[in-house]
Amino acid sequence: MNVKDERNLALLCDFYELTMGRGYFHSEVKDKIAYFDVFFRRVPDGGGYAIAAGLEQIAEYIKGLHFTESDIEFLRGKKIFDEEFLEYLKTFRFTGDVWAVPEGTVVFPYEPILTVRAPVIEAQLIETYILLQINHQSLIATKASRMVRVADGRPISEFGSRRAHGESAAVCGARAAYIGGCAGTACALSDKLFGVPAGGTMAHSWVQMFDTEYEAFETYCKLYPENPTLLVDTYSVFDSGIPNAIKAFKNVLWPRGLKKCAIRIDSGDITYITKKARRVLDEAGLTDCKIVISNSLDEYLIRDLLSQGAQIDSFGVGERLITAQSCAVFGGVYKLAATEDRNGVITPKIKISENIEKITNPGFKKVYRFYSNEQGGKAEADLICLFDETIDEDAPIELFDPKYTWKRKTLTDFTARELLVRVFRDGELVYDFPPLAEVRDHCAREVATMWDEVKRFENPHNYYVDLSQKLWDLKNGMLNDRTKREK
Repeated sequence: MNVKDERNLALLCDFYELTMGRGYFHSEVKDKIAYFDVFFRRVPDGGGYAIAAGLEQIAEYIKGLHFTESDIEFLRGKKIFDEEFLEYLKTFRFTGDVWAVPEGTVVFPYEPILTVRAPVIEAQLIETYILLQINHQSLIATKASRMVRVADGRPISEFGSRRAHGESAAVCGARAAYIGGCAGTACALSDKLFGVPAGGTMAHSWVQMFDTEYEAFETYCKLYPENPTLLVDTYSVFDSGIPNAIKAFKNVLWPRGLKKCAIRIDSGDITYITKKARRVLDEAGLTDCKIVISNSLDEYLIRDLLSQGAQIDSFGVGERLITAQSCAVFGGVYKLAATEDRNGVITPKIKISENIEKITNPGFKKVYRFYSNEQGGKAEADLICLFDETIDEDAPIELFDPKYTWKRKTLTDFTARELLVRVFRDGELVYDFPPLAEVRDHCAREVATMWDEVKRFENPHNYYVDLSQKLWDLKNGMLNDRTKREK
């Protein structure tokens, strides 16, 4: 097996996608068009919003999706796939359509964040990879957004590669964290592949490798005199670490007229240490010296540290970001919403469950977001509609709270924006992906449109995501019809 085959991702799918594919191939639904929606049911960490991410990797996967000779040989060896189906897979490529919200968009439960329209075999085979990327990167981007907000303008760098769940999780996780607002990453490969700014200074081992702590600091400052950061807690922060850092800064940087520098603290009582460190540095004349903190941080610890008056200029966040430790699953799902026959007639499909939250919204759909013109463009609500519906911005919109159906909201002076954009048309990529820095800026603007009540950590305001009357009638009609048939 060659290296190319090892990295080909066609078989990164659930095996039932292949067994169903063969079943579709030999049945009357072989050429039927299927519509699948990707959506999620709950915001991670009990938050009020999530951030969509992972679309660019999905597009790259779909664009290059094919089965290699070794893939075909592997499937032949399973003894359940006939030669006619294997011949079909040899020339397989995606020929359908995809719509999705742009990366960095704020999204909410139950609304489609990606829709696939394709021949059913094609639509089924891409399910796993789509969910893999959206679930992972949206989870990390959402977690990063929470941390960035609570840091209140202080930069956060993602430091978690060594604790990530595999190489892809490290590299794409750093990308997602950047979308969510992080300033950069420690992962060099993520910088090379995606342009996420990579940076770093030293580990404790650097300090230990030299005969003295001062020699380690002095050497580093000579090598990297432009804004060096010294790790000061290898031995003792105040007995040696900070005094040696001050000495190195003054002896190496000051004669060159350089004042930018920083210390990093990775352990101990952060609030106490940073307050004292700030005082010691200022008394030594190093008022420009920044204090960087790391050590198993998350949004709650960052919030607590800052509320206690900790003197921190920036944060390095590792395992609790790259693994989204407090909520390890995003929970996105991929559900059939409709089929289309050769005449273009769309038939809605619905999944029914005794668990109400698992009942799906049928039909080919789109999503509108309403922004208040009176409130500086704040997002007020989202409306899930059928594909042929349009919004009249001159007519009032009445919405129901999805959680408390007796609560209503009427919008009058608003601007409506359709959230989903076309990504693939007839198998061809038609969407121009912006540079990652622009995606990050888009995310920041999106979050800024949300009310503070939606963004709070505890008991966030329930953002309105309602169904249009036409979609509501369709869904309830299908539920009632099903109930009658069961009786």
